[in-house]
Parts: sequence; C-alpha cells; structure tokens
Amino acid sequence: MTYRVVQWSTGNVGRLALRAIIEHPELELVGLLVHSEDKAGRDAGELAGTEPVGVTATTDPDEVLALGADCVSYMATGDLRPDEAVADMARILESGANVVSTSVVPLVFPPSAPSRYTDPLQTACEKGRTSCFTSGIDPGFANDLIPLVMSGFSKRIDSMRVMEILNYDTYDQPEVLFETMGFGTPLDDTPLLLLPGVLALAWGGAVHAMAAGLGVELEDVRETHEKWAATETFTVPSGTIEKGTMAGLRFEVQGIVGGEPRVIVEHVTRMHDTAAPDWPQPSGQGSYRVLLEGDPEIKLELEFVGEGGDHNAGGLLMTAMRMLNAIPAVCEAPPGLLSPLDLPLVTGKGLMR
Repeated sequence: MTYRVVQWSTGNVGRLALRAIIEHPELELVGLLVHSEDKAGRDAGELAGTEPVGVTATTDPDEVLALGADCVSYMATGDLRPDEAVADMARILESGANVVSTSVVPLVFPPSAPSRYTDPLQTACEKGRTSCFTSGIDPGFANDLIPLVMSGFSKRIDSMRVMEILNYDTYDQPEVLFETMGFGTPLDDTPLLLLPGVLALAWGGAVHAMAAGLGVELEDVRETHEKWAATETFTVPSGTIEKGTMAGLRFEVQGIVGGEPRVIVEHVTRMHDTAAPDWPQPSGQGSYRVLLEGDPEIKLELEFVGEGGDHNAGGLLMTAMRMLNAIPAVCEAPPGLLSPLDLPLVTGKGLMR
C-alpha cells in the first residue's frame, strides 16, 4: 500500500524529509506547505534537489489540507512556538489526516507532556479519527526505543543512561545554538535552555518513556548542567565563539528511583573537537552511548555520518526517517496520541533497492 503524504515545512529536517518522501517506495508526495514566498509556486522536486514531481509548493494550509492526504509530515520549528505548532497539528488531525512530527518534543511521550499540548491534540484525534506520533533522534529513538530494546537482554537493571556526545559545529542553526542553547555567550548568562524546568520539559518525556518501558515509577525528574569556556576564539558556520564564552555544555535530566538517579539522559555538547577535553569523548565523529548497569553490563555505541561525511547531517536524516518510516504504522494505529510503546517494530521495509 502507498500512503499519500504532505510535507509541512522545508527547514533543516523538512528539506531532507521532502526528498526522502519523493524517493520512498511506500510514500507518495501529494502536497508541500512552505513558509516563504520565494519557495511558493516552485516544484517540490526543485526544492528537494530531484527531478520535477508535479507537486507545487504553497503557503496556504487550506490548500494542502484539502488534498485528503493519509498523513502530514509536520516539521515546522516548534521549540519557540509550541502552542502555534500544536494548533497547526490539531487542525491537521481534525481534518482527517494523521500526523508524524518532530516539532513539539515533550510529545515524544504524551502521558508526561503538558495537558495544554495533549488536550487539544487528543480532541482533534477523536474528531478526525486520526493518530499523532512525535519523535526524532533525541528526544526520540536514541533515548527511548534503542535503550528499551537493549533492556530486553538484561537479567537485572540498576540504571539506564543514554548519552549524546556530539560536536555541533556543523549544525547550521544560529538561533538554536546561540540563543536557545547559549553557545558564544558569557558563562554567567542563562540561556533559554537552562532556565529552570526547560531541560526537563524537553527531555523529560524520554526519561518518562524509558521508565514506563521498564515498569518503574519516577519519584522526581531533576536537572544538572555545567559549562566550558573557549580558550581561543573560533568560527563555525553559524557564527563566532569568542574566547571566554561558552563552547561546551554538559547536562543531565535524571529520573529518580529510590532516591537515586536511575534513568538518565545526558548531553555532552561541544562546538569544537578540542573543547572540554576532560568530558566524555565520542566514538568516531560523534555518537550516542547507551549504558545499562546491571547484569550483564551492556554498552552500545551508535555512530552515524551522512553521505557527505558529516555527523550532524546524518543525525538530521535519521530524525526525518524515524518519522517517515513510521507513517504506515501511524496510519494503521487506533486514533489518539502515540508513544514508541504504542507502535509495532518499524523497519526499513522496501528501502533495500
């Protein structure tokens, strides 16, 4: 069966998703929603870097919703506009199209997400008889699906830790890097990401998903962080990191069980390979590391690079493909908000060609 899909936005992830939909054997691109007038009216294939496909980009949501697609791949930025993104998705769901999304990250585990996000979406799912699934790589499969699959090989689990260890230098998102995360700012500044409660809002869903999969109740979710200052000024594609400003960030979101951190998401983020040399180092260019303490002790190192050899490009593509490959399962699921615990095994069916 082929599923008719609309791609909503063509940013860093959406642009990769657009091309992947065009090339996917089980998906058919039927519509494209863009947010800039210079993209409107152009063929989706041109925007994706492929041959023309006969689908014209539009800035009109009504136009794409009238297409009767099976699913909308919603990848508009939601970090700084979550309520607007939720309103968009609710409108889509109510129209009768299912949604896969990377935008509002607390929704990776709906039972722990704020009700102001889940209530309108659940109502829209009921009206449209549709389903909604939010994921990606992190928050997403790197810190819910993969560690939970690994947990099935254990006799006893004492703790579960998932680490992202990456250099973000080629991640060309200035607003995210400098404003939201605070790279290039004085160490005594408090960026949006480090305001109390924001780390738990963003990654708490992954911690709750792991806890739910393990069948444990969390007593609390706590946040910790530390910063590292650049020893020299350097430049990345998104801008300049001045000497003495933040060039490394390490944080944890900890699920507390029995008074101790037992389910942990940790990030070790650098803007230069030489930053914070005493912090954990990645395998290869960058990696996700899953550590299960118990019997047996299990360690998994997940490395990735895109076709051009860049790890950030590989991570963005995996973010997109987690969503697109899940479309058949989401379309066949009962109406409602879905978590990774609600889906069957999603494979790369049809992708070996």
